Amino acid sequence: MRVFQGNLTGSDERYAIVVSRFNELIGSKLLEGAKDALSRHGVNLRGVDVYWVPGAWELPLVVEEIALRGTYDAIIALGAVIRGDTPHFEYVSAEMSKGLAGVGLKQRVPVTLGVLTTENLEQALLRSGSKAGNKGSEAAVAAIEMVSLLRQIRSDREVEKQC
Repeated sequence: MRVFQGNLTGSDERYAIVVSRFNELIGSKLLEGAKDALSRHGVNLRGVDVYWVPGAWELPLVVEEIALRGTYDAIIALGAVIRGDTPHFEYVSAEMSKGLAGVGLKQRVPVTLGVLTTENLEQALLRSGSKAGNKGSEAAVAAIEMVSLLRQIRSDREVEKQC
C-alpha cells in the first residue's frame, strides 16, 4: 500500500494571495494570518504576491487570471461575506465559492478558500484571529500541503509513464 500526503514545509514556492477589500478589517486580519503561517512553514515571503479586489464577487475572476499566468504554485483567496438583510449573501457566497473551486479544477492549481461566510461581524472577528483561530492561516497551510501533495502525485505519474 502506498500513501500520499503533503508535508507542511515550504521554501521556494510562489504563492498569490487574493484579498477582498470589502470588510477590509477582516480581510487584513486574514492576510496577516496567511503571511504568518507561510513564513512559519518556511515559505520565503519574497515569493508571495498580494492582490486586492473590491469584494468577494470579484475573487474568482482575478484568481483565474492569476492562475492562467502559471507563475504560482498555489493561490489563497481571503475575505469575508457577512449576512445582511437581503439574499445577497447567498448569491455572493455560492457563486464565489463555486467560481474558486472551478478555477482550481480547470487550471490544475491549488486554490484555497479562506473566505469567511458568517452571520455577523462578531463571528467574522472570531474566525480572523481570535478564539476561533485565523482562517487565513488555515488556508495558507492548506495551500502548502496541496502544493506538496500535487508534486508527489505528478512526480509519481511521470515515474509510472517511464516504466
